[in-house]
Amino acid sequence: MGAQKKGGGARVSEDAVEQSRQRLQAILLADSFATKFRPVTLERPKVLLPIVNVPMIDYTLAWLESAGIEEVFVFCCAHSMQVIEYLEKSEWYSHPNLLVRTIESHKSISAGDALRYMYEQQTETSQIQGDFVLVSGDTVSNMPLTDLIQEHRERKKKDEKAIMTMVIKQSKSSQLTHQSRLGTDQLFIAVDPLTKQLLHYEEDKIDHPSGSVCLEKSLLDTNPSVLVCNDMQDCYIDICSPEVLSLFEDNFDYQHLRRHFVKGVLVDDIMGYKIFTHEIHSSYAGRIDNFRSYDTVSKDIIQRWTYPYVPDINFSGNRPLKLGRQGIYRASDVVQSRSADVGASTVIGYGTKIGNGDKISNSVIGNGCYIGSNVVIEGSYIWNNVTIEDGCEIRNAIVCDGVKIRAGAVLQPGVVLSFNVVVGRDFVVPAYSKVSLLQQPTTEDSDEELEYADSSSGTADHLSGLNLQMESKASELGPDGAGYIWEACEGAHDEEWKHSVAPIPKDKLSEITQAIDDEDTDDESVVPASGELKSDADSINTDVNDPNDDYYYFEKEVEGTVLRAVEENIKVDLVTLEINGLRLSYNMESADCAGATFYSMIKLAVDTPHNSASELYKNAASIITNWKELLGFYVKKIDEQIEVIMKFEEMCQESPKELGPLFTQILHLLYDKDVLQEDAILRWAEEKAGADEADKVYLKQCDTFIQWLKEASEEEDEDDEDEEEDD
Repeated sequence: MGAQKKGGGARVSEDAVEQSRQRLQAILLADSFATKFRPVTLERPKVLLPIVNVPMIDYTLAWLESAGIEEVFVFCCAHSMQVIEYLEKSEWYSHPNLLVRTIESHKSISAGDALRYMYEQQTETSQIQGDFVLVSGDTVSNMPLTDLIQEHRERKKKDEKAIMTMVIKQSKSSQLTHQSRLGTDQLFIAVDPLTKQLLHYEEDKIDHPSGSVCLEKSLLDTNPSVLVCNDMQDCYIDICSPEVLSLFEDNFDYQHLRRHFVKGVLVDDIMGYKIFTHEIHSSYAGRIDNFRSYDTVSKDIIQRWTYPYVPDINFSGNRPLKLGRQGIYRASDVVQSRSADVGASTVIGYGTKIGNGDKISNSVIGNGCYIGSNVVIEGSYIWNNVTIEDGCEIRNAIVCDGVKIRAGAVLQPGVVLSFNVVVGRDFVVPAYSKVSLLQQPTTEDSDEELEYADSSSGTADHLSGLNLQMESKASELGPDGAGYIWEACEGAHDEEWKHSVAPIPKDKLSEITQAIDDEDTDDESVVPASGELKSDADSINTDVNDPNDDYYYFEKEVEGTVLRAVEENIKVDLVTLEINGLRLSYNMESADCAGATFYSMIKLAVDTPHNSASELYKNAASIITNWKELLGFYVKKIDEQIEVIMKFEEMCQESPKELGPLFTQILHLLYDKDVLQEDAILRWAEEKAGADEADKVYLKQCDTFIQWLKEASEEEDEDDEDEEEDD
């Protein structure tokens, strides 16, 4: 066989050959280097905490494997032995398509330290062959990666300074709390709208507590157009070139990935490195950064936004559950009393027993749990092997493995019970309490420091011995209880509700709603969520981003809320409270609430069995009549009432055969029930009169009703004039 010729026009590019040989690799940080999940993470690493009964790291690894990643380096720090032992016993160590390697370091106290350690290892072993994905082990996603990695590589070929691509997703922040639906701080970014190069990055709470943002004038001098956004979520999924590791090695002050590294690169004019963004739309990506995001991502999993990583599908060795009606997932061996009521959006794990008269809704119950009789569990997360005795009430709480809650005890919203805590009989655990068998440290570490337990090994023997000691010593949870109630950090007590699994408290909700209403009254100007600033104009283009992405999530959650309210006959004021919480979380207006609530009612009517149009009308009439007070809360203004009509018109257009023929009847019903005023209906008709013929189908259908309203309105006006003349 002859030697290969060197050179020549037919020679394949060395770069292309090299890239084709490179494994698709990822670095997974199995430590958050934060304290937001304390006291739970003092005993177990965050990546091994269950989310919908599956450890967080399994979601991340399953996604990376399905996205084409061939090799993952899992960087272990706090409780490293627990992570390594878990992976060694899991299917990941023998997976045919994914090579999982663990790297252990007890000296790293930040993400920066971890990547510096990776660089040191790299100089010795050359493990990282080229571009790699950088993620945290608390990431849940289903986005594809292969094309994005190729896009990054192609960009790097053209511009050797392009060293990172960040994944972002649109997500509106609350107007007052300045937080996303995941409980993270509002983010301000500026990008080049053509190249998607990142030009500016600021986290609201850290950089500008007032909610403002300041841009350097030089940005507009050097960029003809700049897109400024405050409605983006950083997914913390990065495609990195090897230079990223060397930059951490060269800059020992880089600790935090965003606060230090990204901002450092953006202001460094000497090296000239560049970071680009990639916005996802239809895919899901969320990082579990705090208890609020734990709750949000759990709900997204249950509502199947994360498909195929959902409870009824086997991934990463989990045992799939059976999906039933109303989004209820149940293990095959669950023992449930006939008198127990398991409501919508609930997950019940293997080997769990549910007693007489229990009411469980919108919750996740783990494996091997025992729930006594007449127990109420709402919006909560019960992990494995938990015992809940008779008559307990648990609302919007997290209960870790091995906890025992004695008869009659109450967990108020926002409570977190760490491992093996015992709540005494009839004891009421105050709202937002964090309880542990471990005593609270005298000083809290910063959010960049390592989450070490007293024993860095975190072995079961150590914790077992500790539990025996605490059983007799700790009695802050009643005479027959065991555990310490941790105090909120100084200055953080009023902020506990922002990062909790509990809805916004009623007093805070009233305060925030009033503030927003006052703000709307005082300032009628609208500040867009994002806009394009051009160097030769002061105008803002508000059509750059689609404003409806979050509305789908919002409408879905309102639908679930209304469904539970109807099924469980929940009081209207409590339903209103929950919808208002969603309104603030998604930064929606009252009109959005009106449209979503009405949509949920009509959808429920359609989903209720019926054999004819008349039966469907009866379904709708029954729901509207029984729940008109709820709808009425959001249709106090004419514009809000018009939103309901437009929403109904939209539903009829989507289902013309089923709902279309009932448009006039249901519109008349809403008028008769005082949900809609004649002014709102007539204004809608006037606005529709100028539309294209194709858009006037339902206006024509209710023409007789409109004429009747006009005549009635004219008669009232004449009567008023006659009365004035008599006076």
